Amino acid sequence: MFRHNFKYEIITHLRVKEVIIWLIIYPIALGTFFKVAFGSLYDKMKFEAVKTAVVINNEQNGEAFKQVAQGLENADDAAFSFIYTDKEDALKQLKDEDVRGIITVDEQLSLTVSSNSLKSTMLEKLVEKYNLNAKIITDTAKNDPTKTEAVIKALSEEISTVKAESLSDGNTNMYDQYFYNLLAMVALFGTITGLHIAVQNQGNLSPLGARKCVSATPKSKSLLASLCGTYIIQSICMVISVTFVIAVLRVDMGERIPLVYLTSILAGIVGSSMGFAIGSAGRMSYGTKNSICTAVSLLLCFASGLMDASIKQKIAESSFAWFNKVNPAAVIVESFFSLNIYKDYTRYIQCIVTMMITSVVFVTIGLLLTRRRKYASL
Repeated sequence: MFRHNFKYEIITHLRVKEVIIWLIIYPIALGTFFKVAFGSLYDKMKFEAVKTAVVINNEQNGEAFKQVAQGLENADDAAFSFIYTDKEDALKQLKDEDVRGIITVDEQLSLTVSSNSLKSTMLEKLVEKYNLNAKIITDTAKNDPTKTEAVIKALSEEISTVKAESLSDGNTNMYDQYFYNLLAMVALFGTITGLHIAVQNQGNLSPLGARKCVSATPKSKSLLASLCGTYIIQSICMVISVTFVIAVLRVDMGERIPLVYLTSILAGIVGSSMGFAIGSAGRMSYGTKNSICTAVSLLLCFASGLMDASIKQKIAESSFAWFNKVNPAAVIVESFFSLNIYKDYTRYIQCIVTMMITSVVFVTIGLLLTRRRKYASL
């Protein structure tokens, strides 16, 4: 009987239009929209070298500056790009915003900018540092010429007590958070599959539920078979969504792809279990419970950053920071993020354990509410 109910539940769900629309077609459409909207934004945000016009009025100092400028331009991830021209053309380029500033080489360097900005500040610091180093070298040459070479060598070296080290080898594209949220939304939209089980086992809400209530098959066995069938369908939908995001949309989900699929399947189980718990509560109609499932899912996804990526951070900084730890959508997003960003599995394991506990709690609530329900007449 378990096998029969299991098989029947899978076939039934494949015939439910909401499953095909909300768990397969809608995520594909929304994911495509996200890719079109955010696909190139991250690349456009990458830092570009500060274009700077250089006007040389002192040939001797100009040659010295050219050597420094060449070293800056040839560096990895160069921060500056220099264009040598006359004053009139430099002012024209500054007005047209083709360059961010004008460096004039006389006895000292001077800077002309059109507005205050981060790039203007970078140019200002460059000019200040160059003038300071030039003065040190000049004073040394006057007072003790024998030390000039050593001073120039010392000033040419980058001395730092801080070692730059990347905290992650993973994907740091902030816009990929929306795709993590998309997968979380697909998982929570799985509430419609769990809701279907609960309704089909309530005698006052469906004819099938009435027949099951008078059936000789223990309700616990029937419910567990239905849940297993639902988890299979939800897992298939999650696998399809993840495959579409990785293979078609080319979103970088990291190198631990098997764990990404495992996480998505567990996330789908959370969604189905939540729908089962909501559907088992009260004697409301299927339409009312379906509306509640949709509203709750969207609210949780909103809080995890589906509509605005900053919402999750705002919640974390508020007095409701605990909500991110119990919000299934936020936990699902965090699991994908942790799997992609962090080298160790500490935060990822915490998310997985939270999802497992959440699923068990929802299923337990649903079983308790459904098994103990009796009807005066059917």
